Amino acid sequence: MSESPTEQTPTNLPTPQTTPETTPQTTTQSSISAVENFKNTLGNVLSSWKLKAGVAVAVLFGVFLLTFYWQHIIAVVGMNSWSARSGAKAIECMVRDTNDDQYVSCSALLDQQIVPLECSASLFNIGCRVNYGTAAPNLRLISPRAATGIR
Repeated sequence: MSESPTEQTPTNLPTPQTTPETTPQTTTQSSISAVENFKNTLGNVLSSWKLKAGVAVAVLFGVFLLTFYWQHIIAVVGMNSWSARSGAKAIECMVRDTNDDQYVSCSALLDQQIVPLECSASLFNIGCRVNYGTAAPNLRLISPRAATGIR
């Protein structure tokens, strides 16, 4: 005899069984594939000659800038130190030592007068000295007769 198949109604449909063991496996597999995907992509990028050339150019450019501005950086540190001790306001330093005497020309404002400074460009001699040779005379301290040239 033949058996009649049972009809499937919404109430007697087979329900898929989900166990806690099946869910972590799919998550672990997807996370492993994502990690492997990331490793492969990162490996491809890091093995690229364009990246290596770009990093080399950036490092060379950074070394060039540090070398070029080294004297200025050290002189600014010395000027700020001198200004803090003397109560002056630091203005600015030249970029390089122009006369090759290991001092960079700087200026500071002290008592409403610009003070010309020579700040060391050496890491072993951080500080400044006042450059009296180029300083303008203070006309307020000179007597009126001396200012006109009459004795």
